[in-house]
Amino acid sequence: MLSCRIKVTSMQLRFISRSLMFLRQLGLQPSWQFGDVYGLEPELLSMVPRPVCAVLLLFPVTEKYESYRLEEEAKIKLQGQEVSPEVYFMKQTIGNACGTIGLIHAVANNQGVLEFESNSALKKFLDQSGPMSPEEKAAFLERDESIRVTHESSAQEGQTEAPSLDEKVDLHFIAFVNVGGHLYELDGRKPFPVVHGKTTEDNFLEDATVVCKKFMSRDPEELRFTVVALSKA
Repeated sequence: MLSCRIKVTSMQLRFISRSLMFLRQLGLQPSWQFGDVYGLEPELLSMVPRPVCAVLLLFPVTEKYESYRLEEEAKIKLQGQEVSPEVYFMKQTIGNACGTIGLIHAVANNQGVLEFESNSALKKFLDQSGPMSPEEKAAFLERDESIRVTHESSAQEGQTEAPSLDEKVDLHFIAFVNVGGHLYELDGRKPFPVVHGKTTEDNFLEDATVVCKKFMSRDPEELRFTVVALSKA
């Protein structure tokens, strides 16, 4: 059963702890919190506090996934898709920063409900980078000293040795958000957001986890999947 493969691992707990520290240091008020998703069955999803404004998925980058990713990209380029201009999307050009990119995607696309300190470095970054292209956002992030320093300090927290920017890591974070009543998958390794159909505030978590199940079904022998939700505290 898919739900058996969602486990609260030490990696998941560390990520949640670092995410909260990272966002607090950058001036996001703690009115929303990341929390565990223990399983993808209805009774387990019902344990997640509501409302949920973003879902993050950690998954293994395998040959099967890479093959699917390329097929999906080619299909979307051929068939096209309609992406709202309100979607904040950035490319990932910094090695081993997928967790940070996922957090930025989660926060940037929920600025209407999240609360920031008056001097928030993250809010300043989002305001300045909002009009930029995905590639320009990535370059802007590379130059942003406050986020880079915070990323490095939070990555080191609780570790005897953090992965270097050049080290090959086969786990990857992506974000799911609801923008304008549509479910978007935001992955900085991809050239564009992926639209997964319509959603609502009430059904967003369930709709996002349907997509998470598809990731798992493509690698049925893999166990390295983690799901966390950004919920109202």
